[in-house]
Amino acid sequence: MISQTQCTQLKYDLLNTYFTSGSFRLALYGLTAVLDNTTTAYTSVGEITGTGYTAGGAALTVIPPAIDTTNNTAYVSFKPVVWTPASFSCIGGLIYNASTNAAVCVLSFGSVRTASNSFTVTFPTFAASTAIIRIS
Repeated sequence: MISQTQCTQLKYDLLNTYFTSGSFRLALYGLTAVLDNTTTAYTSVGEITGTGYTAGGAALTVIPPAIDTTNNTAYVSFKPVVWTPASFSCIGGLIYNASTNAAVCVLSFGSVRTASNSFTVTFPTFAASTAIIRIS
């Protein structure tokens, strides 16, 4: 039997090539920012300011891509990122490729989050059904 499909290995190779060859950052944004699926690149428009935050955001550490052949999914994520000290408010963020400024993923925190000492962004569990970036 033959089933027409995209091979899971291709999905893995795409993620592996992209995420192991570049550096990535997380920039934080306030209420005036407009970020969505049409966002193509990092922008400073709407980016927050405050103690402990530097324009362009913080460097991310990539958790290398993994593959789940049972669910035909490849996925990748990042280790938590922490700003300390931190005194600022934000409502979301943008993961982007620091080498090219290309947008990768827009994050919505659901509401304004205010930091008064430290601020941590923890990504979802690293698994095929929950990782922050998945190709299925």
